Amino acid sequence: MVTLKSVKCAFKVIPVKNCDATNIRKVRNEFGPQRENTPLEFRLQQLHALLKMITERETDIATALKQDLNRVRAVVGPEFELKIVNLTIEPHTCCFNHQNRSILTLSDQVYVRPQPLGVVLIIGAWNYPWALTLGPLVGAIAAGNAAVVKPSELSECSSLLLRALLPRYLDKDLYPVVTGGVSETQELLRQRWDHVFYTGSSSVGRLVMEAAAAHLTPVTLELGGKSPCYIHSDCNIRVVARRITWGKFVNCGQTCIAPDYVLCEPSVQNQLIDCIRLTLLEFYGADPKSSPDYGRIINQRHFNRILSLMEGYVPVIGGQSDASQRYIAPTVLRDVPPQSRLMQEEIFGPVLPLVAVSDIDDAIRFINEREKPLALYVFCTDQKVRDNGFELLSLILLLFQTNVLL
Repeated sequence: MVTLKSVKCAFKVIPVKNCDATNIRKVRNEFGPQRENTPLEFRLQQLHALLKMITERETDIATALKQDLNRVRAVVGPEFELKIVNLTIEPHTCCFNHQNRSILTLSDQVYVRPQPLGVVLIIGAWNYPWALTLGPLVGAIAAGNAAVVKPSELSECSSLLLRALLPRYLDKDLYPVVTGGVSETQELLRQRWDHVFYTGSSSVGRLVMEAAAAHLTPVTLELGGKSPCYIHSDCNIRVVARRITWGKFVNCGQTCIAPDYVLCEPSVQNQLIDCIRLTLLEFYGADPKSSPDYGRIINQRHFNRILSLMEGYVPVIGGQSDASQRYIAPTVLRDVPPQSRLMQEEIFGPVLPLVAVSDIDDAIRFINEREKPLALYVFCTDQKVRDNGFELLSLILLLFQTNVLL
């Protein structure tokens, strides 16, 4: 029986280097005979096997998340991560799709025949290591592709567990798992793929796209960004504070669509700080470090990076840290200068800067002067603010709300 402990011990004794070109060719050769039409029944069988793995090994997955991120099941457990797995395939998506004829094709039969792209490389992320790895895999399987899965080495326990489990449930020749660090990922990217799906930082995303360009390989990049919150003065600040506190500090701030900073008028800041302080007390108690619900930073490098972003500031909330546990308390900073380093890069940690703006037009200008964020959270009740203000923004994800976040 595979357990997390046995998997980790085995990995330490017999490290695996399985990302060379020979192994990739094996996947492509195995996929080749069925490339034209991967049967719908086979795809469904593989997807249901994946669901079976998730169901049967849910406790092991939760344990791995606890060891990687100190994430407890009651807060954001495997149920949250794995809800992304949707096993529905519409049969018509695998069939010929007849098209209308034009003057150039009057004497022809015209149709679109869906085909798998081929062999896909999936590079997962460490902050939600199951959802952000298995989600793309579900899509690849549903579309009839083979896929080489590369989980993040930073979420080590989840990565090793996935490597041990996936071949026991899925076709091991079509869906192998590659473990390793930067050198293994670089070697993978030197190979020829039919599609690459990467989830992670923008800096690494640029390298992935550059490597894929050598083979003109299409790429899907799921990247982060500095996602702002705008709080209008007409809001119920107590409600807003609860939403922002949960969205920012769950998973210790290591969520790609977590609020990165808050824009609000100076008159709102004091009340917001008081309400966040009360909410943190409710969520994590007087000492978040001892709370079973509060996570940890993934590794020492990210721990040091976040602390360096906080240098020179006097927190109005939090600021405590413990390197031995990679613990950083939920932290709020006020009146952060727009030109500061803290406002130039994605924080990806439990630090929330408050930036004063004069009004909504000032907030829009502030956001549009910077790199496009992944998400924007607007807390307001005035419909005119929604219709006349933030329609000027061109964003990936725009949420108007007073009651919901993330």
